[in-house]
Amino acid sequence: MGIRSLNSIFRPKRIALIGVPADPNTVGGLTLRNLVGGGFRGVVYPVNPKHEAVLGISCFPSVKSLPKTPDLAVITTNAKAVPGIVEECGEAGIKGIIIMSAGFKEVGAEGKELENKVKHIVEKYEMRVIGPNCLGVIIPGQKLNMSFASSMPKKGNVAFISQSGAFCTAVLDWARGENIGFSYFVSIGNTMDVGFGDLIDFFGQDANTKSIVLYVESISFAQEFVTAARAFARKKPIIVYKAGRFPESAKAAASHTGAMASEDAIYDALFRRAGIARVFNIGNIFDFTDFIVRKKIPKGPNLAIVTNAGGPGVMATDSLIARGGHLTKLSENTMVKLDAVLPSFWSHNNPVDVLGDATPKRVADATQIVLNDEGADAVLVILTPQAITQPLETAKQIIKLSEGTSKPIMATWLGGQSMRESMNLFSSSGITAFHTPEQAIRAYMTLVDYSKNMEALYETPKEVPVSFSYDRQTLRKKFVNEVFPRQKVLSLSDAKDLINSYGIESTKPVLVNSAEEAVDVANDIGYPTVIKLDSPDVSHKSDVGGVVLNIENDDMLRAAYNRMLEKVNALQPKVLINGITVQKMIDTEGSVELILGIKKDAIFGTVILIGMGGREAELLQDQRLEFPPLNESLASQMIESLKIYPLLKGYRGSAPKNINKLIEVMIRLSYLAADYPEIEELDINPIIVTDKDVVALDARVVIDEDTLKNPVPQYSHLILRPYPERYIKNIKLGDGTNALLRPIKPEDEPMWLEMLGSCSKEAIYSRFRYNFHFDSHEVATHFCYIDYARELAIVAEIEVEGRRKLIGVGRLIGDSDLELVEYAILITDEWQRKDLGKILTEYCVEIAKHNKFTRVYAETTKDNKAMISVFKKLGFSVEFSMDTNVSVYKNL
Repeated sequence: MGIRSLNSIFRPKRIALIGVPADPNTVGGLTLRNLVGGGFRGVVYPVNPKHEAVLGISCFPSVKSLPKTPDLAVITTNAKAVPGIVEECGEAGIKGIIIMSAGFKEVGAEGKELENKVKHIVEKYEMRVIGPNCLGVIIPGQKLNMSFASSMPKKGNVAFISQSGAFCTAVLDWARGENIGFSYFVSIGNTMDVGFGDLIDFFGQDANTKSIVLYVESISFAQEFVTAARAFARKKPIIVYKAGRFPESAKAAASHTGAMASEDAIYDALFRRAGIARVFNIGNIFDFTDFIVRKKIPKGPNLAIVTNAGGPGVMATDSLIARGGHLTKLSENTMVKLDAVLPSFWSHNNPVDVLGDATPKRVADATQIVLNDEGADAVLVILTPQAITQPLETAKQIIKLSEGTSKPIMATWLGGQSMRESMNLFSSSGITAFHTPEQAIRAYMTLVDYSKNMEALYETPKEVPVSFSYDRQTLRKKFVNEVFPRQKVLSLSDAKDLINSYGIESTKPVLVNSAEEAVDVANDIGYPTVIKLDSPDVSHKSDVGGVVLNIENDDMLRAAYNRMLEKVNALQPKVLINGITVQKMIDTEGSVELILGIKKDAIFGTVILIGMGGREAELLQDQRLEFPPLNESLASQMIESLKIYPLLKGYRGSAPKNINKLIEVMIRLSYLAADYPEIEELDINPIIVTDKDVVALDARVVIDEDTLKNPVPQYSHLILRPYPERYIKNIKLGDGTNALLRPIKPEDEPMWLEMLGSCSKEAIYSRFRYNFHFDSHEVATHFCYIDYARELAIVAEIEVEGRRKLIGVGRLIGDSDLELVEYAILITDEWQRKDLGKILTEYCVEIAKHNKFTRVYAETTKDNKAMISVFKKLGFSVEFSMDTNVSVYKNL
């Protein structure tokens, strides 16, 4: 069921309101009053067999008795009646349903069973449903209020989506007072069918929606959510407030990674990877929304403050520093210019205190000067109502300045009645105004973090060559069929064998079952040695005395071995002990201990973690989570976010550690995470990083036995589609040149730019049908950094004198419903007429068919005769328009 089918909910012409009672103050009564009293131009059919009319409107006894089939049914009956009503709606051909009724999964097992029953009926008739247990939907632009809220908000450009109906009513009341409007206002309740991802897709394509605001309690359809968000986040800002950050209880974890990868840390990684701005203060959500839609994004955290009172300037500074921002260090030139326009006893620093007797011109002059300072990323102007303050005239001057700069200007006009007119003027003139300095700083720093995340998300990664000693598919068969079934928690030897197979170096443990065996092994490998307990039942070996380091001779080893068994048996007498492992003691002096791990979350799939390692890992919580797959850029960002990053860079004279090797290890772990949905948790703790190498000292792998017994589709445990290696293919061109067809990746940006630079204007125009200006990182990321779930670009690569080069690209872009796919192709002039256009097109059509698209279509110009000929040869239908365009399509 696709996004287009949501038109029945958001663009209805006929609405059936089912279960509306005679009492106008009930859910059904209020909804009917809102529908007929709000100005909706369509038809409303009240349905209730017990009444002839409701609120003076004729009532119908059933859905079957309606004169015409409605587009949408709004159900307000008790929960037990809902399945029968939905069945009746399905039989009548109604495609959209809003279920306001409560009493479903939110009330327990019985309600969940009832909700599942409704879901089966919905799937049978291919309907789309919002709810149950929701407030409804409001569309101010259509004067359509399908809710039991008390009022209609004003029309605006913000789509608001909330899981909490009660919170919706509070936001509506607050928005009315703050003069905030909405394009859509949706309460989604239990998200039985339509979820956040569907609505982001729908509103992302809506011309009247400029930004999307989410109030999230939980996300049910993670893959759909992140795919939709990534598709629109760069075009329309998406802002989220996540409720329930600190649950009182968490599922017991079998590893450090499991314990450290908390639910909120996973949500944080999800929002960051999807390009979503997260706010942590609900009062800040619309401040930030208003700020971000102005499209003036600061380049950094350096703020200049202009104020007519010292105290508010100090308040703003405190808030800025506490949130990680910086006061702009004003240049010498700026200071000279300020001296020329300000009284001699101005603050001579940032914040720039222009004093209480400041005229509008003085405030504006100071603001203009600091705006021109190269070190200032934004300016906050604070005005307090003093005896000779002219708030409205000052506001007009600041608005005029804002029109001539790309830097954001924020205003805080402190006070009440005397400042209201100025605040309204700011709101209507493109400047974001705040009631307090702290409010302004919160919004500014959220925007700075958002800007930084978006820039980091699309940073071009370096190529990190990663090769494997073994074929990964052969390896997978070995571990899944022979190793994983042995026990839920792998032995230390098996765990290290797994990571070693992926090129992650480790110490080599030898399992023994007696003190004398341990002595023999130690004499073989040489002292000093380490012994460790090998037990599937003990997550943290050091807690039970299961790790002994720096054993220097036979006697120490015998004593340590016996003491370990005695202590474990005393503390946990029922644990299964496979034995004790002996391994060479590694000199860790000067190294940094880290933890690397993966965890499979029930909703979000597999995540990767890096953090400070050792026994204190869970205590200190210096960590960063991301979703695989990783590339060089993402791995680098994870490392650099750690508080112990300075130790890796080389701290106080210590040698810098081998960060490049650590990045390679993280990418290798990312491959392992993608290849094995059967892994529930994996710990490498500690893994030591020296100036030369990265070595795992311990490893623990927990198997998901359900997935092992019931295999899942490839990559279904990942919310982000990994690089589609299966589409790599060697070809030979018409002139005999060998070429490689493969999916594009972010690392290709330099070669992509070079390829477009080698094309003639005619070739560029034939591809884009306008004079496309491509030569920038921002543009290149749109074409090289793609979501493989919805888009695929196949590049043709050749090697010239040992140098790799791109000579063509075919691109497939699927619609939100993944039914229709648009195709576009570009071949460099030098490599045209060598069969590459035909080979690329044929291969891309094959890929579209493999991904179950129903139709592929493309557009070109009439003078592009070569490609028109290719399309005809490949069975495309060709349609010539009255202008210069040609449309082609093929049903798959």
